[in-house]
Amino acid sequence: MRRTSFPRRKGNAPAATHSTDGNSRRIKVGELRVSQTLTTYGVGSTVDLPHLSVLVLGLDDWPDSGDVRLQINEPRLLRAVQAELPTVTQLRRVPVEEPNALGLNNPLDANQFFGLPARAFPRWLVCPACRTLASLDSGLFALEADRYGRPERARYVHVNCQKSRRPPPAVAARFMVACENGHLDDFPWIQFVHRGQPCASPALQLLEQGPSGEARDLAVKCVSCGAERRMADAFNREQMPPCSGRRPHLRDYDPDGCGHAHARTILLGASNLWFPVLYSAIAIPDAASKLEALVQQAWPTLSAVREPSDLEFMQRRGELQAFAEFELSDVFKAIQNEAARRRDAHPAGGDAPDAARAEQHESLKAPEWRIFTQPSGAPQTDDFRLRAVAVPARYCAALSQVVLVERLREVRAFVGFTRIDAPGEIADLDREIIGSQLAPLSRRPPCWVPAAEMRGEGIFLQFNEDKIQRWLSEPECEAWAREFLAGHRRWRASRGLQDQDRGFPGLRYVLLHTISHALMRQFALECGYAQASMRERIYSREPDDSDGPMAGILIYTSAPDSEGTLGGLVRLGETDELEHHLTAALESAALCSSDPTCAEHEPDQSEMSLHGAACHACLFAPETSCECGNRYLDRSVLVETLVERRRAFFQV
Repeated sequence: MRRTSFPRRKGNAPAATHSTDGNSRRIKVGELRVSQTLTTYGVGSTVDLPHLSVLVLGLDDWPDSGDVRLQINEPRLLRAVQAELPTVTQLRRVPVEEPNALGLNNPLDANQFFGLPARAFPRWLVCPACRTLASLDSGLFALEADRYGRPERARYVHVNCQKSRRPPPAVAARFMVACENGHLDDFPWIQFVHRGQPCASPALQLLEQGPSGEARDLAVKCVSCGAERRMADAFNREQMPPCSGRRPHLRDYDPDGCGHAHARTILLGASNLWFPVLYSAIAIPDAASKLEALVQQAWPTLSAVREPSDLEFMQRRGELQAFAEFELSDVFKAIQNEAARRRDAHPAGGDAPDAARAEQHESLKAPEWRIFTQPSGAPQTDDFRLRAVAVPARYCAALSQVVLVERLREVRAFVGFTRIDAPGEIADLDREIIGSQLAPLSRRPPCWVPAAEMRGEGIFLQFNEDKIQRWLSEPECEAWAREFLAGHRRWRASRGLQDQDRGFPGLRYVLLHTISHALMRQFALECGYAQASMRERIYSREPDDSDGPMAGILIYTSAPDSEGTLGGLVRLGETDELEHHLTAALESAALCSSDPTCAEHEPDQSEMSLHGAACHACLFAPETSCECGNRYLDRSVLVETLVERRRAFFQV
């Protein structure tokens, strides 16, 4: 893979990727940033390189060095992951290549080629000179590495091409088939062009019959029998064969098969080919002393300590420099206390019933809420620092507290992926839906999942609970909540789900979610970060819910750099700045360039959407920013709009 143009920074080393040809020869084909292996190019995704396309293989093929330095210590997130994958016992960083003291890699070291394993996919290639279309198994194509060590120049060439003096580089045939159950396969070229009829010796060509390069201008032809068919027919799902149930990232087929009667044609590089399912948690320090904090930070290494002599051995090796001011006996006692605390608070996920697992996942935000709402008693560490500021005078009735999160550490874990349907559209508020569509990361139940640490900053707003309760009890708001519930029921019914009230977050969530999106749009104009680099966490629970009531939002940005971000966002949370930006965000929300169409939208208007007055022109956020796929949004609950003036929470 080509390196990005960004400078390499500490803690953001690229992860190597290698591919294999038919002889299992390892060839390095590029580099990835660590964060990309979770959000863009994780297990099961395709990586479109300059000269070939590869598919990242499952965890069974990843290198397993057992290096404790790869473990990430975040017990709350681990318990949430176990709610989905009970066999997981560790969160691990992605293995990276580590250059020597001179900043160079050793080309003679075989381990240098063990980055993320990948295979060429799709397996069908096209020769641009003679238009031959054939599989890699045909032997017509050979993998060729760059002689000067440039991995991004690795390519397949068409040997013995009749139209070129030199073997021309072949390109991937950009058509594949996929389904909503996470299956992916090569396009059935032979079956497609022959319409299911047999052919003794098929020899295919992919022809361009127009200048646009679109599907309607492409046709596949069999040179042997003369059969020909336009690729436009491939997008009629009724004419496609059943899904094969293939899982190429695991190199097998789904043992349960696939229930889809027809596969769906999809193009290489399509945005709906791969969606990661990520769990994230803000790391909350719970240490009562500096020694406890150091033990928790170094727990992946110290968890193996069983006797005081183990600490003495580590000290002689220079591994305990951070504990130089403490006696080894005190360090050993702190390790024992930490081990006991983890045993009590970290039951095995495999034995927990489904309801308990769901509660483990839902409780991710409860500790965060408690510490954000009590900033004066929060511990201050290098990775966590809170500072309460005065609430803007104009919004004292709406807000109870403003807390600047000057430093935070976020941990993200990759638990699976989906195809066709984004997880933000199917599962963030309902764990029932994602279970059937989550593609596995390995053939066997995994004992670890990839994870990454992000450091950054944010702004936390706590809303006045009394005002929210009074607002929710108004007749107009109660009627509008019923409208949203009707839309939620229709949305679940369209997916054939039972218990149609399940997962409905309520109008409280709609209010908090909408103001979060409005503020992110406004902050992006001032803080120096694009909106896609900001994220939201919505804390919304009713008084009778577990750990309720909650009414707050955290808008934050984070980066994989070990130093985190630069303070551009948290500066906007100062009292005067926040008042200005809140006012500007609400004024912008009052009018949309798509009005009156946007303002007239109702949540039960379509089974494909679950929002009121909201659209791409006013409230929708990038999928990396929104926690529930741009659902449950409505400008009319914030301010007066062209259509509705009776249920606004804020008076601008």
